Amino acid sequence: MADPVDLSAWIALFMGLYALGAAIGELRSPGSWAAMLEDFEKHEGLRFLTGIVVLALGATIYLVNPWRPDDWLSVVVTVMGGGMVVEGVVILGFGRPFLHFASTMLGVVNRVWALLAGALGIVLVCVAMLRF
Repeated sequence: MADPVDLSAWIALFMGLYALGAAIGELRSPGSWAAMLEDFEKHEGLRFLTGIVVLALGATIYLVNPWRPDDWLSVVVTVMGGGMVVEGVVILGFGRPFLHFASTMLGVVNRVWALLAGALGIVLVCVAMLRF
């Protein structure tokens, strides 16, 4: 089990690995994110399941991560968890329009979004590793 003192770093590490893996996947197979969003737009069940998973993961991160205002990483991780909760609620409540908007934005700059996600992943992994 993770030491509670390092919990923010552990969460940042795994979120960074997720972002890095997703970015590598999109860069290796361009258009996969757009195809995924197209599938989400078409299938109600997939949208509902995605919304529940994003909401549950965000709530878990938000509730488990210690809130320490003097620790910037703790604040960032808590805000990211809260953002995931909001995203899950938006997907559940406004799934098709929200995902259509996301696919419109993503379709314009696929590679740029993947590079930004990869950069965010690298930053999160490095910040986490510096905390251990």
